Amino acid sequence: MTDTTRRTVVLGAGGAGLAAILTACASYGSPTTEANAEPPVEEPAEAASPKKKKAAAKSKALAATSDIPEGGGKVFENEKIVVTQPAAGEFKAFTAVCTHAGCTVATVSNNTINCPCHGSKFNINDGSVADGPAGEPLAEKKITVDGDKIRLA
Repeated sequence: MTDTTRRTVVLGAGGAGLAAILTACASYGSPTTEANAEPPVEEPAEAASPKKKKAAAKSKALAATSDIPEGGGKVFENEKIVVTQPAAGEFKAFTAVCTHAGCTVATVSNNTINCPCHGSKFNINDGSVADGPAGEPLAEKKITVDGDKIRLA
């Protein structure tokens, strides 16, 4: 005769519940079959007027050049971009996602872009690591300066 302990009963019930959940999840979100798939919607080639095409080509301004201090920068958290001005009139942009642990950098001061999570610092000139623990530089982003506006390219 075997002794059934409370632990054995609880583990058995938990395992059965987990198996039921995993079985239910296995069929959730199954791929659409060809018979009930909707065809992709195609827009007419000439639907957009020339004015709309030009407006779409010119992206929304990220910042005014006066918003970016010389020798410093500004973090745009929603866009995950940091824009710097290493020298007067020279603007650079980098991803605001730290290469160490994926945190968003928070500040730009003393010629470095600073991550609050583990203290990594990146050079405002080229995004290179100025102080670890990050081992990789911030990826550069393309921007354009149009008059006094900075735009993502």
